[in-house]
Amino acid sequence: MFVTIQAHEYTKYSHILDQMFRHRKRVFIDTLGWNIPASGDRERDIYDELNPVYLVWCSDDLSRLYGSMRLMPTTGPTLLYDTFRATFPASVNLVAPGIWEGTRMCMDEQAIAADHPNIDAGRAFSLLLLALCECALAHGVHTMISNYEPHLKRVYRRAGVEVDELGRSDGYGRHPVCCGAFEVSQGILADMRESLNVDTPLYRRSTPARSVLSLMSDAA
Repeated sequence: MFVTIQAHEYTKYSHILDQMFRHRKRVFIDTLGWNIPASGDRERDIYDELNPVYLVWCSDDLSRLYGSMRLMPTTGPTLLYDTFRATFPASVNLVAPGIWEGTRMCMDEQAIAADHPNIDAGRAFSLLLLALCECALAHGVHTMISNYEPHLKRVYRRAGVEVDELGRSDGYGRHPVCCGAFEVSQGILADMRESLNVDTPLYRRSTPARSVLSLMSDAA
């Protein structure tokens, strides 16, 4: 299932969140070699202390994590402004209640292969993007912002997502880092579902429901 985990649900989903932090360390530090801090076998940063929303794909019994992403409102602290400000023009203002940042997106390919052998890595990535679009629509978010390396734009396109590249910059690693805006609308959702041949919703709204937009004051 694809669900959001808000601050008041961290305890309920503690096992999944622990898997997420461990997996982030394996992906971003052990595999990709990012120069970011780790705490033992977990990767957490200052933004994880600001009560972000996490979009996760996990088993229905909450025993296994398949993929995750961190969502932050641009009205509060973000990697976008604090670290990657050079990736988009100074004239562009991305601070607004309906604009959110998506970071730390990663998939556990081994877990997916074990439990969903018919889903390859590319489709898994696309399904998480589709769930993100559904989630954003459900909570009044009209634009998602992401920093990514250029090759990922092809992956977005395969999922039916047209990312508007606002800019890019060198100096962050071996490859340039792009800043892209992902429009969220019913039309985009329909295009994604058609591209992926998915006709039923993936995202399961949290219960009790609380709009993620109401968390802006918490994260600001």
